[in-house]
Amino acid sequence: MAGQLKEVRNRIKSVQSTQQITKAMKMVSAAKLRRAQDAIIQMRPYAQKLQEMLSNIVSSAEGDTSLKLAEVRNVEKVLLIVITSDRGLCGAYNSNIIKLAKLTATEKYAEQYKKGNVTIWNIGKKGWESLTKSGFKTSDTFKDIFLQLSFENVQGAAVAAMKAFENKEFDAVEIIYSEFKNAATQRFVAEPFLPIPKAEQKNTSKKADFIFEPQREVLIAELMPKILNTQLFKAVLDGHASEHGARMTAMDKATENANELLKSLKISYNRARQAAITTELTEIVSGAAALKG
Repeated sequence: MAGQLKEVRNRIKSVQSTQQITKAMKMVSAAKLRRAQDAIIQMRPYAQKLQEMLSNIVSSAEGDTSLKLAEVRNVEKVLLIVITSDRGLCGAYNSNIIKLAKLTATEKYAEQYKKGNVTIWNIGKKGWESLTKSGFKTSDTFKDIFLQLSFENVQGAAVAAMKAFENKEFDAVEIIYSEFKNAATQRFVAEPFLPIPKAEQKNTSKKADFIFEPQREVLIAELMPKILNTQLFKAVLDGHASEHGARMTAMDKATENANELLKSLKISYNRARQAAITTELTEIVSGAAALKG
């Protein structure tokens, strides 16, 4: 009986220690989420407007061979830029992105995948570890971006993807990431990056008409890379905010579960303690009765 009580006491201490860790992690993630959420909320309208402008320019310049980043080719080689986190303990966040990346590679680009023509660039260690272990063709060149998250570091990945597309190393580039909605909700998306998608024309008889100053070619050559850099940075910020939101939610749930487990263990401990006391009293009474007899 004493051994059983000690075992329950040890379990209670272990759960309490774990609960302290989950509470601390929840508070840390909440603080980081606030900053990450502010960053993506401020960035998103700007990035969306730039993307809309870029799509309209591409649509209005249909057939222009000088727009290399908008050139639609027969898709033989594919690049997937997969954005996950560096650390775990964030619920199903990483596994959902990895699952979407695998489905995109093996189903959407099934023919290219069978030929070994699907390459994955990972941003975040978790995706790189999982996809490499699963036998996908991966690159770790940009996996450590979250160690020092900045526009310049993300720009390096975007520029490398643009150069590879222009050099015809890849015919299509997609970004797979988690779009941040709120702390409890993320939307996992595979978004076309290159060639630059055209705007959806509501009225096919009308096209966007722009007056260019300076010359159209000069402006587009300067504008396109900057907008694409911004698009990838927005996706990384979305992923960063989603990670902290998912971790905060997961740690909150873990803390609640620890509370429930503690209640159950304390009830078990009290029952075992009462049984031990009852046994001891019974033994004392029995001993006293034997002496009297």
